[in-house]
Amino acid sequence: MTGTGPPVRISLGAALMAAAIGRPTRAQEIEPRAYAATPPGALFAGVALGYTTGGVVLEATSPVTDVRAHVTTGSLAVGGTFAFFGRTASAAIGLPYAWARISGNVFEEAQRVKRVGLADARLRLAVGLLGGRAMSLQEFARRKPSTYVGTSVTIAMPTGQYYSDKLINVGTNRWAFKPEIGASRPFGPWTVELHAGAWFFMRNSSFFPDQTKAQDPLVSLQSHVGYTFRPRLWITGNVVFYAGGRAVIDGAPAPERQENTRVGLTASVPVTQSHAVKLAWSKGAITRVGSSFVTWTAAWQTTMIRRPP
Repeated sequence: MTGTGPPVRISLGAALMAAAIGRPTRAQEIEPRAYAATPPGALFAGVALGYTTGGVVLEATSPVTDVRAHVTTGSLAVGGTFAFFGRTASAAIGLPYAWARISGNVFEEAQRVKRVGLADARLRLAVGLLGGRAMSLQEFARRKPSTYVGTSVTIAMPTGQYYSDKLINVGTNRWAFKPEIGASRPFGPWTVELHAGAWFFMRNSSFFPDQTKAQDPLVSLQSHVGYTFRPRLWITGNVVFYAGGRAVIDGAPAPERQENTRVGLTASVPVTQSHAVKLAWSKGAITRVGSSFVTWTAAWQTTMIRRPP
């Protein structure tokens, strides 16, 4: 960043990091079918490509205006399901790589920045509670679909590219944890889902310049209504609401917290018996403070179920 004194650069950098790349947007993620019944012994892998673009809504008194972000993300993910004390559990890990271009005006002076590198890896562990009994493949095939309730924890690890002497980074240089509970209820070919969780963030003690950045918890609520045409061919309408996540830099909290809503559509189309393509679109519907992005994602997933001898 050039052309402005340190205080202004800090304002722009904090705003952009918090709203564009700094990953409080985790709560915006829309994840239908995250709590669907699956038999133990399933292995899956996938690749995804996403593009996010849009603006950032800041406080009315901020000297930073017209903040825009264009972020392309490629990611790899692998995981599987297994029996855990008589329940079906799953573990999955994803590693993203990001290309980001961000711009904004500080006191009407244009500023631009580009970043390319590894983003923070994710590890998700989940276990079925109600309706999540570990079953053999034959039992699972004969079961009657019913209400499913599960719980999970997602861990964001500070593996992303991070430079303490730069304001804008792809990584966050901190750990974050999201406990969540979700429920799924079928009604014939229709499925209704509800998820409730919250992100909790550790401190980043190397925030530019020689500051400490903390962040309040960020609550996330998701609702999905889907229709299944046949196995693995389905479409869902999605709504996610998130609130909180106020940034605190060296003990000074931001004037306002986030409180926003996103809507989206997700579709899964089988290609072969083991492969499927997933397409997703989402956008900010109501943005009070924070990012108002439009996101398109295309993913290829392969699933294999180990059959007992």
